[in-house]
Amino acid sequence: MKKLWLFSLLFLMAVGGLIGCSSDEESGGSDGDGGEGKTEITYYSFSAAPDYEGVLEEIVTAFEEENPNITVNTELAAYDDYFTKLQTQLAGGNAPDVFELNYENFVQYASKGTLADLSSFIEEDEDFDPSQLNQEAFEAYQYDGKQYGMVESFSNVLTFYNKDLFDEAGVEYPSADWTWEDELAAAEKITDEENNVWGTYAPVTMNEYFKIAQQNGGQLFNEDGEPTVDTEENLEAMNYMVDKVTESGVSPSPGEMSGQAPADLFMNGQLGIVHTGIWMFEAFKDASFEWDVALEAGNTQKAHHFFANGLAVSAETDKKEAAYKFARFMSASEQVAKLRVENSWELPAVTNEEVLQPYLEQTPPENREAVFNALDTLVLPPVVENWSQISDTTNQEFEKALNGSKSTEDVIKTLQSEYENILN
Repeated sequence: MKKLWLFSLLFLMAVGGLIGCSSDEESGGSDGDGGEGKTEITYYSFSAAPDYEGVLEEIVTAFEEENPNITVNTELAAYDDYFTKLQTQLAGGNAPDVFELNYENFVQYASKGTLADLSSFIEEDEDFDPSQLNQEAFEAYQYDGKQYGMVESFSNVLTFYNKDLFDEAGVEYPSADWTWEDELAAAEKITDEENNVWGTYAPVTMNEYFKIAQQNGGQLFNEDGEPTVDTEENLEAMNYMVDKVTESGVSPSPGEMSGQAPADLFMNGQLGIVHTGIWMFEAFKDASFEWDVALEAGNTQKAHHFFANGLAVSAETDKKEAAYKFARFMSASEQVAKLRVENSWELPAVTNEEVLQPYLEQTPPENREAVFNALDTLVLPPVVENWSQISDTTNQEFEKALNGSKSTEDVIKTLQSEYENILN
């Protein structure tokens, strides 16, 4: 009888434990778990490194205060290493719960089933309305009619110019109606070979090429994503990029840069113009010379980069709800938006004009209106799969054009063939 009573007691205790466990799960206390009632998620980022790590810490702290049951562990990597490491993590079944994706690479990940569909989370989220965000930026993270990411920020590229060098050369500052010809004429007057000063610099890479092509009325892919690189307009655009280095010498060659970044040359007073992103405002604020920004020159038309960064949730994580909450916070929180504005960390994708107004009031540069004026002629990166491979192939071919081992005519024919092979 005692044995039967003891067995019954142990059985009831076991059942009670199971019921308690089940009750905890139903209450949402674990969601993948980092302790009792606590969920730990990992966030992997490239845009915070190295200049905005402190800002990201503030954002994480604010999120955890608003969501005391969620802990966010951050992992950072430089952009050049980021996607290689991310691919390794995904292949090894060790993906972060939520991670950053730029627009150019988004389709590659969404098309392969590595991202969680966030549509249902958004529909059920009473604290979020998509109208809080720039619609073009928000919809950039849709694939096959589903939302696979939350846009967090956008940025574009402008003409940054050293006023002192322009003054010394007796050249008028860039204007909104500048053409390629105007920029080349100014760059030739500013270039001073003896003192290692060059008139202008823009990267000779795929990220620059698709925009320069559109400034000349060309495009590298048609609306169906098929390669259309081998055209007269695109060849002219390629020659414009390459000839500044190899013919006129108004841009430094890779050898002349001696491993320095273009930002370093600009800060050293060695570049009259550098074409770079608005994310450099903070880095350039302590320059020893006066500088400002302007819209970029065009040839047959204007065209300006539009880059977007967003957060995606891993399809494999069992903490999707917590990961979505953090992605939405990074995307739509006014607190996050204000921190971005205060620290010139790109531009938040929010539509609240009051939040964005302080951005226009900051200096330098004086002409921050150009950031928003550039949106009138924005160009999105091509939406094609295997973007990384296409980009790498293009950059390798451009190197051959720069070092003289291949003509631009041969390069463009090679690219047409390579693009077709990669996509087919």
